[in-house]
Amino acid sequence: MTKTEYDGMRYPSVDDLLEVIDSKYKLAYAAARRAHIIEEEEWTSAEDGICCKPVGQALEEILEHKTTCTFKPKEIK
Repeated sequence: MTKTEYDGMRYPSVDDLLEVIDSKYKLAYAAARRAHIIEEEEWTSAEDGICCKPVGQALEEILEHKTTCTFKPKEIK
């Protein structure tokens, strides 16, 4: 698939991404954090990726397991 062939938010697939991160809320958080870093540093590890915007690049990195995000369990008081 090339940059001209992909159709907006259909790539990367949410279903595929949810196999990597088990919650859509965690996925949105991780993608937003990584996209912010990509935008600041102007660099992504998904250099040969399809997406040209930071959020899409972050989602590609998550899908390709090129970035990780650790979530701490919430303490119940």
